[in-house]
Amino acid sequence: MGPLGWQETVFIFVLALVIFGPKKLPELGRSLGRGLAEFKRASEELKEGLAVELSAEEDKAAAVAHEERQPAKAEAPSPGAAEEKPKGTDETRNA
Repeated sequence: MGPLGWQETVFIFVLALVIFGPKKLPELGRSLGRGLAEFKRASEELKEGLAVELSAEEDKAAAVAHEERQPAKAEAPSPGAAEEKPKGTDETRNA
């Protein structure tokens, strides 16, 4: 279905005028305009929120891919760690 022509638009306007009356029609138009503006604003906020979330996910995926490309560096043990003995393993009991 294509866009409405001028004949269809005039018919809808006359029908609305007959149904709602000349006093109620401007109020109805304002309400419809406010509703459409609110819908547009909400859809824009949703689009912006989705764009932010999508870019965050892409950044996260890029960081993971970057980490996979980098070889994992082995952590060298600290010099004092080899000298330390676990507590209670080599102690002898005095009986």
